[in-house]
Amino acid sequence: MDTISPLEQALHAARALVLADLKAVDVADADVVSLVEESITSRRWWVEQWPQGVEFVTGLVAQDVQDGILERHGRWPVCPVCGPEAGTGGPHALDVEPELGADPHWVCSEAGVVVAAVGSLGTVTG
Repeated sequence: MDTISPLEQALHAARALVLADLKAVDVADADVVSLVEESITSRRWWVEQWPQGVEFVTGLVAQDVQDGILERHGRWPVCPVCGPEAGTGGPHALDVEPELGADPHWVCSEAGVVVAAVGSLGTVTG
């Protein structure tokens, strides 16, 4: 029986977690899911070049997808913590922290709070 490599396990987990967050805020349409797949392909190559980076894959995929959505559709995920009157006056996106590290979380940098782990936005968005 073939075993799944740690790289493939990390990539599958990253895909599932980011897709869960996309679904939680109802933006998991075909072109957005394609962004996830593009990121997975890119990050597979990246980790093959730097195997120690395997624990960073989930956060990097989340950031890649966030950047792709920003270019095509606008901010994602929009902060559920701050109202429109907070901060600069408009909705803002959450950030992934750490930018390059294990155990990535969605964070509101304006309020300075951790909102949810990547993959768990559904627990705060309803």
